[in-house]
Amino acid sequence: MPKLLATHDVDDVAHWLASPRRAEVFEGIATNLQTYVMPGGGNKVALSMEVADMDALDAMLKSEVGAAAMKHDGVRPDTIVMYVEG
Repeated sequence: MPKLLATHDVDDVAHWLASPRRAEVFEGIATNLQTYVMPGGGNKVALSMEVADMDALDAMLKSEVGAAAMKHDGVRPDTIVMYVEG
């Protein structure tokens, strides 16, 4: 199962960290989700995970469910950068 790291900006880091939506939308697609924040503040965050199905992940991110979850969590979609374990 490939490991993935996604970085992005959020509107409110505390809200993003506390949100249950992340676990809901990634259920069945990814495991071992870990959140990261930038030391010293700022609105940049990261999320690492092990992805069972990269196509399913891509489809979820492009879906209305994915868009609604990002909006709820204050994720700025245009700032998402993904890295796959090499």
